[in-house]
Amino acid sequence: MKKHTSSEAILLLEDGTVFKGKSLGRIGTSGGELCFNTGMTGYQEIFTDPSYYGQLVVNTVSHVGNYGVIPNEVESDKVQISGLVCKDFSHFFSRKTAESSLQEYFEKAGVVGICEIDTRALVRHIRDKGAMNAIVSSEITDIEELRKRLAEVPSMVGLELSSKVSTPEVYELKPEEVKYRVAVLDLGVKRNSLNNFMQRGCEVKVFPYNTPFEEMEKWNPDGYFISNGPGDPAATQVAVSSVKQILEKEKPMFGICMGHQLLAQANGIGTYKMHNGHRGLNHPVKNLLTGRSEITSQNHGFVVDMEQLKSHPEVEITHINLNDNTVEGMRMKTKPAFSVQYHPESSPGPHDSTYLFDEFVALLEKSKNKV
Repeated sequence: MKKHTSSEAILLLEDGTVFKGKSLGRIGTSGGELCFNTGMTGYQEIFTDPSYYGQLVVNTVSHVGNYGVIPNEVESDKVQISGLVCKDFSHFFSRKTAESSLQEYFEKAGVVGICEIDTRALVRHIRDKGAMNAIVSSEITDIEELRKRLAEVPSMVGLELSSKVSTPEVYELKPEEVKYRVAVLDLGVKRNSLNNFMQRGCEVKVFPYNTPFEEMEKWNPDGYFISNGPGDPAATQVAVSSVKQILEKEKPMFGICMGHQLLAQANGIGTYKMHNGHRGLNHPVKNLLTGRSEITSQNHGFVVDMEQLKSHPEVEITHINLNDNTVEGMRMKTKPAFSVQYHPESSPGPHDSTYLFDEFVALLEKSKNKV
């Protein structure tokens, strides 16, 4: 393992707050929305999650990089984050099965970051002030120059990003024994979502974010999955149109995260940007249908409007967040469609919510028996 020498690095926040530390990853400059993740493990899965596209991620765990990287612990084919902010960054790793250090991984991916800063103070600051844009640089020391570059970073509100992370071409994945066919509208799908379908005998055909409903329907799927993804759901209207048509067809539909928000949009229920959002592996959610609570993996900065949902005659809330009482799940009363705000595929964990894939498969079975 080659020796790495860190240079000075600067993190500048939109409100003028400055943190100085050491560089990690590639030497360079990168901007995006600054947000924090409270997960204690699974950093490689976080960094490759397409829902983080356009964001600078603050890891609240003290040590990052200590178990290196391994090829099968990715959620997409590349690193998606704009940059990393952490306290202690390890250039060495101790896991025998790891193939490289996180530093080498970031260098190859072109990721810029900063370490050796007080992440506790940073997180307390943005927890109070709210998620905001920021810029990190290990090559520019002039604050005024960084301020100019930061002003060019677009706001996450009104930003459509699914087109940046969706598959450019249709592809299929098939288990040994096919029981059902699921069309996936890829807004930034995670690999483990597809794995969960495959494990349950579902052949999946993954379509680009802007695929017309008619094109997906030609494959004659048994049901539809609307994936997670980055950006503002209100700006992803091309996918909302497809969701509306799926609902009219009354085929089973399951939405996660962005897919959940688009199901709301398709029913005329609004979404809005949260003060900070939910990002981590430890968010408590209550299932209102069963009365049971589950610990969930989450990554979202927008949320469905609770009051609009409560007053909607055809949609009902099924899950709530036990920390702030925000919407975490809903279902339609007269159509086989439901969604959750969190990530039941939850790689690396926890796995309290994988039952939702079973519930979707049950809907597929019920629908097939009707025909």
